[in-house]
Amino acid sequence: MTVHFGIDRLLAHPALRKPLEGKRVALLAHPASVTADLAHSIDALVASGLDITAVFGPQHGVRGDLQDNMMESPDFTDPIYGMPVFSLYGEVRRPSGQSMHTFDVMLVDLQDLGCRIYTYVTTLLYVLEAAAQHGKAVWVLDRPNPAGRPVEGTRLLPGWESFVGAGPMVMRHGLTMGEMGHWFIRHFGLDVDYRVIEMEGWEPKGPGFGWPTDRAWINPSPNAANVNMARAYAGTVMVEGATLSEGRGTTRPLELFGAPDIDAKAVIAEMQRLAPQWLGGCKLRDIWFQPTFHKHVGQLNSGVHIHADGPWYDDDAFQPWRVQALGFKAIRSLYPDYPIWRGKDFKYEYTDDVLAIDVINGGPALRDWVDDAGADAGDLDALASPDEAGWRAEIADLLIY
Repeated sequence: MTVHFGIDRLLAHPALRKPLEGKRVALLAHPASVTADLAHSIDALVASGLDITAVFGPQHGVRGDLQDNMMESPDFTDPIYGMPVFSLYGEVRRPSGQSMHTFDVMLVDLQDLGCRIYTYVTTLLYVLEAAAQHGKAVWVLDRPNPAGRPVEGTRLLPGWESFVGAGPMVMRHGLTMGEMGHWFIRHFGLDVDYRVIEMEGWEPKGPGFGWPTDRAWINPSPNAANVNMARAYAGTVMVEGATLSEGRGTTRPLELFGAPDIDAKAVIAEMQRLAPQWLGGCKLRDIWFQPTFHKHVGQLNSGVHIHADGPWYDDDAFQPWRVQALGFKAIRSLYPDYPIWRGKDFKYEYTDDVLAIDVINGGPALRDWVDDAGADAGDLDALASPDEAGWRAEIADLLIY
């Protein structure tokens, strides 16, 4: 069955657009904000006759031109339509009062990756909070969660909120952006005019397990190159808090991890020895890579490539957060003194005096588990399983699909 995304349904059905007639409409978008025939949503919405008065861009920008992490985007004027383009990852993270006066309804058409760390969910929260404050409406034009419905990881702890952690959700949250908006509104008690233009025909357990097989993949951010990355990301993103390379500067970023001074074959063998039950649904392959920029630039790295695709992929069995945690644990086991973690001098997403790995995980529990020589797989399961069960119960009534 063909899957129709929110943008496509809005364009196809005049009745859905009717409430927007006579309104000033803003669009929050990035490069993956495209229709089924790959027209950008800005162009398609203008062509539909809507009065698009402003565009907003998340991290990496509307154009998606900023490759590295934590690169800020400036505001600019759209060269084709002359409308203002406001950056929500530049001088501000939240929409300014000035920018909120440029529209009546904001359409949010962002492709997400289904992970708490991916900053588009935090941007959605900030937009909803600003809309509640300024009396604006927010419509999410819903898109698939390419990581599907599986839920995994510990919850973010109180006090650990950041731009990569909007609230006490688990790492791999299993929601679409439209569903996440409903959770934000309920959890934070927001009074906002909110609507989801739902997808039609999206089956999370259907072909593609989240990403429809008949849709082209467009990078929602420069390092989100394919569905394998989207599936692995809830684990591999933790490598941003480690001295290991996550593959930035290669053509397969955030699908792998490695370093010049580890033996990937030995690491994979140790992972299989420590917790074979966590390695279902994927295949680990030892590789060599040489980053052209970022960590270990120009050096030959021994690495582990996570294949959550092909004949090995099992949507129910794959546990990317545990796979990556196990990778860290195997390195700690083989090389007890290895400096796995980036220090406090590395200010991850503008945090201060905390370790990046703890910001990413919303608390120190995972790092403590890796560094505790006496802790085993069952100890991490004991930490995560109650959070996962609690999250599944909490979101059950919000699932649209």
